[in-house]
Amino acid sequence: MSTLHTVNRSPWEHGALTGCLGRVRPGSAVLLIEDGVLGALAGSPAAARLAEAAAADVAIFALGPDIAARGIEPARLAECVEVVDYPGFVGLVCRFARTVTWS
Repeated sequence: MSTLHTVNRSPWEHGALTGCLGRVRPGSAVLLIEDGVLGALAGSPAAARLAEAAAADVAIFALGPDIAARGIEPARLAECVEVVDYPGFVGLVCRFARTVTWS
């Protein structure tokens, strides 16, 4: 069963992203929202783990409005991260059989 995993906590303050990436399966996706988008910054340990997941057939997304709200330029994101807007978020929820929230 394909799953959309949403992570809303900073990887530097909470273990939600680590826990998520330890359980995510190929064919699923991770969507970083709220402070979770900080994990998408290129060069960070969290981004390296996201790249490993992407290489194992896990789609990685980050919510654009949350990136902008934190003053992050999209060019500073890891290459494996695809930015989505709110309609894209809704599309992901509809695309996957279930959604798991990590917070």
